[in-house]
Amino acid sequence: MTAAASKPWVDGLTIGQVLRETARRTPDADALIFPQLGRRWTYAELDAEVDRVARGLMALGIERGKHVAVWSTNWPQWVMLQFATARIGAVLVTINPAYRAFELGYVLKQADIDTLLLLDQFRGSDYFALLNEAAPELAENSPGQLQLAEFPRLRHVVAIRGEPPAGVCSWDTFVNGADDVADQILTEREKTLDAGEAINIQFTSGTTGFPKGATLTHRNLLLNAYYISECQEFSDQDRVCIPVPFYHCFGCVLGVLGAVVRGAAMIIPAEHFDPVATLEAIEQERATAIYGVPTMFIAQLDHPSMPSRDLTSLRTGIMAGSPCPIEVMQRVVDDMGAREITIAYGLTEASPVITQTRTDDPLDLRVKTVGRPIPGLEVKVVDPATGDELGDDEQGELCTRGHAVMLGYYNMPEATAAAIDDDEWLHTGDLAVRMPNGYYRITGRIKDMVCRGGENIYPREIEEFLYTHPDVQDVAVVGVPDPKYVEELAAWITLRRDAEATEQDIRDYCRASLAHYKVPRYVKFVTEFPQTVTGKIQKFKIREAMIAELGLDEAETA
Repeated sequence: MTAAASKPWVDGLTIGQVLRETARRTPDADALIFPQLGRRWTYAELDAEVDRVARGLMALGIERGKHVAVWSTNWPQWVMLQFATARIGAVLVTINPAYRAFELGYVLKQADIDTLLLLDQFRGSDYFALLNEAAPELAENSPGQLQLAEFPRLRHVVAIRGEPPAGVCSWDTFVNGADDVADQILTEREKTLDAGEAINIQFTSGTTGFPKGATLTHRNLLLNAYYISECQEFSDQDRVCIPVPFYHCFGCVLGVLGAVVRGAAMIIPAEHFDPVATLEAIEQERATAIYGVPTMFIAQLDHPSMPSRDLTSLRTGIMAGSPCPIEVMQRVVDDMGAREITIAYGLTEASPVITQTRTDDPLDLRVKTVGRPIPGLEVKVVDPATGDELGDDEQGELCTRGHAVMLGYYNMPEATAAAIDDDEWLHTGDLAVRMPNGYYRITGRIKDMVCRGGENIYPREIEEFLYTHPDVQDVAVVGVPDPKYVEELAAWITLRRDAEATEQDIRDYCRASLAHYKVPRYVKFVTEFPQTVTGKIQKFKIREAMIAELGLDEAETA
């Protein structure tokens, strides 16, 4: 176990209190910058804006413990809502903006959403239309007085931008409601809050085959943010470029909270990752840190404008989500200048970081390991079959215990008990090896989770959905190696008698209802699956067959 040298100043505080204290310490420092929108806020301005949004939420009648969902790309209001919900004790539920109506409906119901705030549109997604598909009776209701049979707890829907449709309140109307709530009422609410309370639900795939809501506290998130920023040696002079999505821990915890606990500036290049916007933001705003998954770094390094960029301000950052090839890491250090870039490993259930490399670690450790435990966390490797703790250089399941471990999965006690044992160890499902120097290597996954471009996908969810296709009799989904996204999805399908579905039919069916990254790239129709004597499908054999058939052996060993 690695113990913290001293108690972090954020320990025992709420997220709202931490922002208020940072604003008091550095009121005139840059806090939040959206270069493409030409918008920026100092810490004093951000704190004041958060107060107004918080009072707007209170004007809607949002009580402590109510669930407020945000379904949006990286937009300024997302950050305001992250702190405003925390300031009034409401639980922020983050929804992936790639979700379709089918997935939105699941989250609204499973997480008992009281209020939904959503974007109007982005690229090919019309969020108002998707909401209407999930809740067609919305148009028959008045804003703030919703009565939806399918979602009985949902009372308010607010448009973050755009002209709201029937039943939906505009952002301006929502924020202006703050005028009806006195500052003192907000102050009194803040006094009732506790750092150990649930404040965030983030959905992650799991053994049920459907997303599970990991319930996290102020303390979970703030201590994780504090230690990951410490591992990067952040100060109030740092400027963090955050092209990763807010709906994920990478964006809202490592990015937003990691900056705020240090008084660093947050630079948001665009509402969705764009390599040009990211490079421009680093250059123009003199970013000292950059976040991303390997795919993002590759896109920036390979962009034609890269050689002419002045990125000399870069020093550190975090690469996470999937293993980094040594050539990519070398180019991030040499060509981008992020000589102190760190590698982080974790999962949403751990708030999210469990291990991280340090700024002075040699390059070899930054590509062959995922670092050592952040302060305050215990980490061990156990035999998956017996639970016995293993020694150095022995492969087993990585488990962790301490301040990062979630309260549990919302409304899923059995899934929680399967993930967190009686001694409070969180079982990650990842295979790992501890090296004699205390650093860890991730060697595989016990569960057959697929990681595509930093997005975790559980095949069972896609399988369950494909079973709803009228032509599908049986299906098995696996991950196969890919040089760009690390892994891609492949689906083996047996069709019903006389069915005539094509590969494109299957993809189109998925694309209409699932997030784009969950649509199988490869579809193969078969008459049977490789099985054990007990009838269990042997997915590893399917994976091996697809690798051979598609000639992916090189990607597998890269």
